[in-house]
Amino acid sequence: MQNTDTLAQQIRVAVHQSVRHVVVLEDDTALDLMLVAIMCGGHILLNDVPGVGKTLLARTFARTLGVTFRRIQFTPDLLPSDVTGLNFFNQKTSEFEWKPGPVFTNILLADEINRATPRTQSSLLECMQESTVTVDGVTRQISPPFLVIATQNPVEMEGTFPLPEAELDRFLLCLRLGYPSLDGEKEIVRRFLNKDPLRDIKPQVTSDQITWLRTASSHARFSEPVLDYALAICRATRDLDGVRLGVSPRGTLYLTRCAQALAVLRGREFVLPDDVQDVAVPVLAHRLVPDIESSLYEMDGVAVIRQVLARVPVPVGQGEGSQP
Repeated sequence: MQNTDTLAQQIRVAVHQSVRHVVVLEDDTALDLMLVAIMCGGHILLNDVPGVGKTLLARTFARTLGVTFRRIQFTPDLLPSDVTGLNFFNQKTSEFEWKPGPVFTNILLADEINRATPRTQSSLLECMQESTVTVDGVTRQISPPFLVIATQNPVEMEGTFPLPEAELDRFLLCLRLGYPSLDGEKEIVRRFLNKDPLRDIKPQVTSDQITWLRTASSHARFSEPVLDYALAICRATRDLDGVRLGVSPRGTLYLTRCAQALAVLRGREFVLPDDVQDVAVPVLAHRLVPDIESSLYEMDGVAVIRQVLARVPVPVGQGEGSQP
């Protein structure tokens, strides 16, 4: 990789400045992790209450990257074919024709995904895992980059269907925006009172730069102690009281890939323990399955992962010189 520190940080700064022109964020965490998802070819679950800017963030991010964007409003009457597409009979030609669904895009916003039935939710599984759609025995490829940004209302809200564990495990990251501070909320009102700043957003990243980021991410190096540290974090979740299912090997792989991507965004070609720690909660917390007793007490996966991070020893002296 050449000039990783310069190019990656230039892209990062350009994306941050563009998105922040529209969306008011308390810090850089969400934007960094959205870039990480693009670099890793993963998907994002935005889990928060309505009205905090989830849809606006997804739309602004897509426009900043200059990629195609589609939105699906998930409702109880939404069918799988409304997502993936279908073969319909054309009476003029007397032949069946393929009508692609909105999933054929670069960034798909699955808005309020947990308001749809489990059958419709599951229509995204193949798309998210393989970037393909199979209808009537024919498999079609979704052009990269492909990123699903699904928004989810809290499951205790009326009219929601909790996502099954298998589907949750396929989301690379789970993010929460939270309510803005007083100053942030005042800035939102000022910014949108008389105009829509989203109209001013122009693409800041080329397709070649996105491809470069994805390649650079896969080449970031792990030293043996840092890799062992990432593994220890994931394996520790499988022996916790109150946790029925800990992090799967898929989660371990996602953790290491995200740490690689974050290291590149920070201008390095090697991974530090800090990179692993900073992606641990958004990558791992939603993968934990509490036992019945713990779920009654609303055990928080975020708190559990933070406890694990506090217990697992951090390797020291893992700077550039220690990398292979």
